[in-house]
Amino acid sequence: MGVAAGRIRVVVAKPGLDGHDRGAKVIARALRDAGMEVIYTGLHQTPEQIVDTAIQEDADAIGLSILSGAHNTLFPAVIALLREHSADDILVFGGGIIPEADIPALKEQGVAEIFTPGATTQSIVEWVRGNVRQSAVSGG
Repeated sequence: MGVAAGRIRVVVAKPGLDGHDRGAKVIARALRDAGMEVIYTGLHQTPEQIVDTAIQEDADAIGLSILSGAHNTLFPAVIALLREHSADDILVFGGGIIPEADIPALKEQGVAEIFTPGATTQSIVEWVRGNVRQSAVSGG
């Protein structure tokens, strides 16, 4: 997990019951167009499915997209499962409709970054490039 050599591998996932995935698809395409390998899991994924996919795909990062308001439950569940599987070197970032007031607690629980509406695809690509590589090279 979290290999520094080769292309960055990112799992883009829609946890929970969200039925809208346009944003996730836009981010997946931007990351792919920037030269990263992207595995898009589709809608209605459980934290277990997301973590299993990330481990199976030897992902460097997981990008979670959520609009339902369940971010305070689903994001920490993904982080906890990564830890349980000794895969917490996989960086987790997220985006969607997440109130500013919730972001500090999510980061304290292990979410590396949160992108809110208005973030550019370029800023997300640059953040992934800079942070995934730093994390992978430093070993965590």
